[in-house]
Amino acid sequence: MNFKITLIGGDGIGPEVTESARVVLEKIALVYNHSFKFNEALAGGCAIDACGKPLPEETLTACKESDAVLLGAVGGTKWDTYPGDKRPETAILGLRKQLGLFANLRPAKLFPTVLGDSPLRGDITEKGIDLIFVRELTGGIYYGERGRENKNGTTRAFDTETYTDSEIYRVGKYAFELAMQRRKNLVSVDKANVLESSRLWRETLHNLSREYPQVSYLDMLVDNAAMQLVKAPSQFDVIVTSNMFGDILSDEASVLTGSIGLLPSASVRNDLFGLYEPIHGSAPDIAGQNKANPIAAILSAAMMLKYSFSLFDEALSIENAVNTALSNGLRTADMFSASTKAVSTAEMTQHILEHIEKK
Repeated sequence: MNFKITLIGGDGIGPEVTESARVVLEKIALVYNHSFKFNEALAGGCAIDACGKPLPEETLTACKESDAVLLGAVGGTKWDTYPGDKRPETAILGLRKQLGLFANLRPAKLFPTVLGDSPLRGDITEKGIDLIFVRELTGGIYYGERGRENKNGTTRAFDTETYTDSEIYRVGKYAFELAMQRRKNLVSVDKANVLESSRLWRETLHNLSREYPQVSYLDMLVDNAAMQLVKAPSQFDVIVTSNMFGDILSDEASVLTGSIGLLPSASVRNDLFGLYEPIHGSAPDIAGQNKANPIAAILSAAMMLKYSFSLFDEALSIENAVNTALSNGLRTADMFSASTKAVSTAEMTQHILEHIEKK
């Protein structure tokens, strides 16, 4: 099968981990007789430096002409003083909006071989952690009206949380469909005791739940959800929530798995197209030092194979190779301990490559 993939390395460690993902995909293509055509594009701080804006039109066009997009990371201290609408991170918001990527999938899975790396007690981790967030991605407070105004010597800043029932319905339906493919358990997280937007969220999800009687459905307030993720994460299967709540809670869940460097994500729409990226940032302090953990980017490539290309065996091959590397005690700097073997970005990538095989 032939697929066209746009690669956006971005800033900091982004290019390094994206290169790791690319060579893993090339190995998959070789082993399984596929063809992946890669097209490199700029976004983020590097695009500001080269083109004067974080999301060049050429990059957006390249993404639209691709079957999927693989992104590294954007941002860094170099651009911290730029105005909000000129910062590198606006490239991500622009890509999501322009490409219609309304749902963000963030799995949090604790590999059995790294139970000791989780900050949770053993009696909690031994029950397993295997959940996925479905985060609404193109609405909510990140896209609502915002600004500043000065009156009588006082500066007021505002960001507006706003949702339509159709926005809630489409992400909710995606979450229910995903739950049907997993353990048929869905928790919707909101703040309906305070926020009007959350009350609409809850009403819409309740109506939608009637279409999926096979799915066990539960409402949960966001503060309780934050507590339950630490207290009993094994209770969760699929969690659907708003843009801001999903951003915060999925980062909390990532720590439970041992390292944010392990977790991939996908931003998708109703067809097979998606943008795939590790959830970690650009980590400019270690950029170019061969220290970054490439696993999140590599597993993002596996998500691409699964969700955009329907290549399930190939995705599983990558996941198995990652698990083998971790089982062999290999750890990059973010996960290293006295009982493990420290490896570089390149060494971790090479070990994963060596264990990719056709099942």
